[in-house]
Amino acid sequence: MSGSALYETFARAPLAFDHGEGTWLVTDKGERYLDFAGGIAVNSLGHSHPHLVAALTEQAAKLWHVSNLYEIPAQSRLGERLADATFADKVFFTNSGAEALECAIKTARRYHFVKGHPERFRVITFEGAFHGRTLATIAAGGQYKYLEGFGPKVEGFDQVGFDDIDAAEKAITPETAAILIEPVQGEGGIRPVPTQSLKRLRQLCDQHGLLLIYDEVQCGIGRTGKLFAHEWSGVAPDIMAIAKGIGGGFPMGACLATDEAAVGMTAGVHGTTFGGNPLAMAVGNAVLDVVLEDGFLEDVQRKALLMKQGLAAIADEFPDVIEDIRGTGLMLGLKCAMPNNKVNMALRDQHLLAVPAGDNVIRLLPPLTVTDAEIHEALNRIRAGAKGLADAIAVAAAK
Repeated sequence: MSGSALYETFARAPLAFDHGEGTWLVTDKGERYLDFAGGIAVNSLGHSHPHLVAALTEQAAKLWHVSNLYEIPAQSRLGERLADATFADKVFFTNSGAEALECAIKTARRYHFVKGHPERFRVITFEGAFHGRTLATIAAGGQYKYLEGFGPKVEGFDQVGFDDIDAAEKAITPETAAILIEPVQGEGGIRPVPTQSLKRLRQLCDQHGLLLIYDEVQCGIGRTGKLFAHEWSGVAPDIMAIAKGIGGGFPMGACLATDEAAVGMTAGVHGTTFGGNPLAMAVGNAVLDVVLEDGFLEDVQRKALLMKQGLAAIADEFPDVIEDIRGTGLMLGLKCAMPNNKVNMALRDQHLLAVPAGDNVIRLLPPLTVTDAEIHEALNRIRAGAKGLADAIAVAAAK
């Protein structure tokens, strides 16, 4: 693709896919790849899921876009379903995770503004976080590689170390509005936040009148075996941003909030042209149809255990390649003992797709519909890739 008219902002693999079938992707040359990248945790129900295809094509034949100047019944339905299934009372639909985070940040700031405290606008965040690519969300994430070259960092974000709740408490000032955290860091290297830490953050927010915001863009919609990752802790937020899996591959996101947290979000203070369009709402409702079926999430938990046990055996067998297995549900990470890009290439050579992450980790994010047979096939390919790398290490050491 070199010399094309596209921005050169992506280091793309030399692969082009023609179509997908469940957990598999097929290239334009007919080669089949086992997809454990999932479009970076987006394809929650795999490729070409029949229920999603039917919902999208049926809606496409009727109505694509009308804007939020008018009622959109499917939007009301999806909002009510999300509220019924979560802590939330209110939902605002967006086109992406970054937009959902922007809405969450604005919701928190407006809350304090209408409560008579416009000085409270700062948000405490955590090292390793990834919240999006807008100017505000790269500031929230705080990673230099994303901030470099884009001018002064957007004001209002105070970052502390990952899982350093003592530092978070010390960072609270009279200007603090909220604390923002991913219950499981994705881009940061598949790092779950301990339950006790989330409980302390909830206590700090209640004690200081702050809002607790969760970023479940990557870890939500069944990825961990619960509808949302924070459910494992029993610690509810005031505001939550979601995206990725809720669209099953169609671009959409949402900001969820309690009535109290959303008190400042009144007519005209925020908006979107495409967010909540009929196509996205048809797909989002179809995703919930599947994920909320009786037994679906329990099956995700079972498959996750099968996969994690298999990965642990591979790590034990090849410690020079894989140090540790991280994560929960079908959001798993290989903590690599060598550069993760080499491990990723070895897996791709085995026709298995995965996603590099921070902290020298490889993410494994298969669709929630992955079969036991496909998990075993993936484990075989990971073992073969790890063996090839271990053999190369042994040969180099013998010279």
